[in-house]
Amino acid sequence: MRFGIGYDVHRLVKGRELILGGVSVPFEKGLDGHSDADVLAHAIMDALLGAAGQGDIGRHFPDTDARYKGISSLALLERVMEILGADGYQVSNVDCVVVAQRPKLAPYITRMAKNLAEAMRVPVTAVNVKATTTEGLGFAGSGEGIAAYAVAGIKKVPEGTGQ
Repeated sequence: MRFGIGYDVHRLVKGRELILGGVSVPFEKGLDGHSDADVLAHAIMDALLGAAGQGDIGRHFPDTDARYKGISSLALLERVMEILGADGYQVSNVDCVVVAQRPKLAPYITRMAKNLAEAMRVPVTAVNVKATTTEGLGFAGSGEGIAAYAVAGIKKVPEGTGQ
């Protein structure tokens, strides 16, 4: 078993759709970024890449590369899974938390977990998504941005098992 941790943060801005865990969340602002700026997927990708010793998402999907402009972070997560697969790893589990004062995310957590599990090709029971506020403190509490943290466990697939 190997473990990795991921963190991501993006600024909230007007004129962008808010995407978290591949879910379009109704809100008056969205996250600013080169891709769809899905902080939850980004934190998970960094946790997975870190567990595999493969750097971070900036190394694999730089924001200077036009191919990734506006791309779905779930599509990038699928590419991360290809990187892990090439090294003989599969996801054991992922635990993550979104830090946002608003909007309330509870109605979307189940769909987020399902989307992320599908992109990682694991059972939804292997993905735990949580959300919390900061009681009005800091950039998340003031509504300037949203952050996400993730921890991922990966394991080597035994050779010859086809898994």
